[in-house]
Amino acid sequence: MTQLIKRPPDRLDEDAIKAYAGMYLLKLMDLKPQDGGIVFPLVLPSDLSPLQDVLHELALEGHVEQNSRKQRWDLTKAGLSYLGRLIEEAEDLMDEFDDEELPAVVAELRSRNLDLMRARFLWGWFDGEFDDLVEFQRARGVKPVQDLWAYYLTDDEFYTELGKDLTDDGPAANDERDERRDQRDDDD
Repeated sequence: MTQLIKRPPDRLDEDAIKAYAGMYLLKLMDLKPQDGGIVFPLVLPSDLSPLQDVLHELALEGHVEQNSRKQRWDLTKAGLSYLGRLIEEAEDLMDEFDDEELPAVVAELRSRNLDLMRARFLWGWFDGEFDDLVEFQRARGVKPVQDLWAYYLTDDEFYTELGKDLTDDGPAANDERDERRDQRDDDD
C-alpha cells in the first residue's frame, strides 16, 4: 500500500480516469482470451473507441506498444512490471483488510490520508468485481445501464458509482446499518 497516492476523494479529472482505465486495460491485455483477456487492434472498433486515448497514454508511459506486423497493441516489459506492482499493491490491501467491512476499511484508509478511490478501484479490479462492467452496473442498480463497457470505464459515472462506497451514506454503509438493525431485531 505504499503506492497509494495521497489525494482527497474529489471528483476525478480526465488524467485520473485515464490512469484507472489504463490499469484495467493492462489486466485485460495480460489475460489470455479464454480467461477474459482482449487483444486490442491498432484501429479500435467504434465500441472500443474511448480506449484510444488510454492506449496512447499507456504507450507514452512505455507500458504498451504498437505491433505493426500483427496490427495490435502489445504489453511491454515495463507494462508487465507495472502490472506486477499494481497486483502487489492490491494484494497488500486485500491481505490487510479482507476480513474488514468496507466502512471500517474506508475509515482506516482515511485516517492514514490515503487515496480512497485508488484503493477502492484496485480492490474491485483485483477481486474481479469489474470483470464485467455491464453486470457490475446491473448488480448495483445503475439506471440506465451503459451496455458498451469501454464507454462506462472512461465515464465519470463509473467512478461516481465507486465513490458511493466511500461515503458514510453509500451502499456499504447502508448494508452495515441494515445488518445492525437486523441483529437488533433478532435479539428482540
